[in-house]
Amino acid sequence: PLRGSSGVAPDSLLRRSAWFHVKPRRANQRPARILAAAAACQPGRWFRLNPARWLPIIQTWRYSQAQAGNVDERDVMDGRSEDVFRFPSFPDRAAPGGSLHDRVARTVAVLALAVTAAYLTWRAVATIDLAVWWVSLPLYLLELHAALGLGLYVFSLWDLRAQAPARPVHETGLQVAVLIPTWNEPPEVLAPTIAAAVAVRSAHETWVLDDGDRPHIARLAADLGARYLRRDDRRHAKAGNLNHALEVIDADIVGVLDADHVPRPDFLTATLGYFDDPLVALVQTPQDFYNLESFEHSRTASRDGFNEQSLFYRAILAGKNRWQAAFWCGTNALLRVSALEDVGGVATGTVTEDIHTTILLHAKGWRTVYHNEVLARGLAAASAGQYLLQRHRWGTGAMQVLRADNPLTVKGLSVAQRLAYAFTLFGWFDAWRSLGYLLLPVAVLFTGSVPIRAPLDTFAVAFVATFTLQQLTLWLLGRGWQRPWLAILFDLMRLPSNLAATLSLFGRRTVGFQVTPKGRTGERQRREQAPPILLASAAASAAAALWFVATVAGRTSLHYGVPAAAYAAAGWLAFNLALLSTAIGRIRSMRFGVERRASVRFPVSLPARLDNVPCVATDLSLTGARLTVATALFGEPSNLVLEAPGRTVTLRCAVRARFDEADGSQTLGVEFVAGQWPAIGTLTHLLFNAGVGLEVVPEPERVLAGTAA
Repeated sequence: PLRGSSGVAPDSLLRRSAWFHVKPRRANQRPARILAAAAACQPGRWFRLNPARWLPIIQTWRYSQAQAGNVDERDVMDGRSEDVFRFPSFPDRAAPGGSLHDRVARTVAVLALAVTAAYLTWRAVATIDLAVWWVSLPLYLLELHAALGLGLYVFSLWDLRAQAPARPVHETGLQVAVLIPTWNEPPEVLAPTIAAAVAVRSAHETWVLDDGDRPHIARLAADLGARYLRRDDRRHAKAGNLNHALEVIDADIVGVLDADHVPRPDFLTATLGYFDDPLVALVQTPQDFYNLESFEHSRTASRDGFNEQSLFYRAILAGKNRWQAAFWCGTNALLRVSALEDVGGVATGTVTEDIHTTILLHAKGWRTVYHNEVLARGLAAASAGQYLLQRHRWGTGAMQVLRADNPLTVKGLSVAQRLAYAFTLFGWFDAWRSLGYLLLPVAVLFTGSVPIRAPLDTFAVAFVATFTLQQLTLWLLGRGWQRPWLAILFDLMRLPSNLAATLSLFGRRTVGFQVTPKGRTGERQRREQAPPILLASAAASAAAALWFVATVAGRTSLHYGVPAAAYAAAGWLAFNLALLSTAIGRIRSMRFGVERRASVRFPVSLPARLDNVPCVATDLSLTGARLTVATALFGEPSNLVLEAPGRTVTLRCAVRARFDEADGSQTLGVEFVAGQWPAIGTLTHLLFNAGVGLEVVPEPERVLAGTAA
């Protein structure tokens, strides 16, 4: 082994490239298989993994949420000694709950289910008018589908606290590797993920798995202290990339991070304890995001971090622990290598290898755990186009899973696991219910048909009571993560992609893996196109509204036999039009158009020096900064020093914009020179580890990987 007498790699090896010999990880692995994988990196039996250099991290400062933005720092503008460091803070909150809240939520849920069952029974036997079956039966089926969804929702969110937290693990006898699969993500997206992964506490290796075979990514990995691995082909996309890595890397546990997901330092210490149970194959943690102005985020995101996926990741998946049905979500997860080997590796043949693999693990008797704490943050879909592309891929993958290993029929699953999977996979068909809700009032107003045969006051009482209890159940069991207006709005916005995805269930066309674009997606700002189906629905609804007005005014040949039903349909139509207008407006908003920035900007307050001239950094990203200087700065400064608690970060830069302010100060926009990745890696810890923490974090002991097994 290439180690010093202390068991740690000597400094000389940390400063230069090291060469290693690959041997099989397991007795049942063939040397030829391993050497073939090694040859993909560099021909020959001995091959170069990457320079084993580590970031110059001495300590990490962390501040509590209450202290963030209020830590003393020098005010270089006024020359005062009082300082105010402000780092990015990422809002996170625990879901409200407790025994009293849960008891109330469950009581209301049981009452809602009972009332819904009574309502649907009454509707079936007393209110369906078969004379207009083409509107009355579809309406009843839509209500029945919603009731089934409510039942699965109650089942899934009944208990969010079934899993006790694991013990923190600071040292382990397990060999751990953190894997970062990538294909075409730019360096600006990959750099923070790699830098943060390398610095995660607890001994581990960090590997960049590059399906793009890009030399500049190999250099990036080397500069940030990670290992680099490529392969000769891209068969099976991400699943194939991970399976190839598992043939080469010696590990008992692998953490998987998507290229844009930046882990916290405690990513491993908070999750490794679950593997004390030898039957645990997977530990999944939430997906959360640091670009709080994305298409998916609400207007309150800067305060609470709420986004379209919050309900799923903070409530629904946590509820699956009760039924032993938590599943892999692609990133921010740890997996036991022996469990993957037991099911033949990461599942291929679908574009959602994560949930597909988990079904196979559950069928073999392995356990899974959902750890409901944000331990990594990534990039949410910034634009409407990215959002719809991502949802179409996920939905298409769900349909592929239903064809390949349908959890309702595959052997080895419990009834509870089948129901839990059904709630997730069949949820993609909700888009058809949304489409039905858009079309039915149009049909009623254009034809005058009345789909419900019942006294108006009787139906109004029954419907309002049932609907109110259903909505209250959704809200209470959502523990603060379910927001009705946003839920309905996003159901409508993803309707086009979900409809197309579900139709793929009935086709046999092969669908390839499509990576969601991240980072800069265009040079010119432009709006996204609204999906045709939303435009057509809006046009049909507007036409129906005009027809209704004309009919009421006696300008058409139609007569509404039950005026109250027509007015109710018109109210329903008005609500639909408001939703459609809001959805189309959000999709078309310039705010959610083409992304022109290579990396996310964070508001900060850091003292700095630009060629030794004092200034303040007020806006910072991994590619540039906005600076304020007290007096106008001339010339072409080229060196920026950011002063943070306990350290400085020096970056080469170029001034790209100057703005003279009325008070005589000057605002500068600077761009960092490309390629200075070790400094960018240090900057990552200031920005992404929430900048936040006052205790000094010791640098973990690092051991060179890749030595002879």
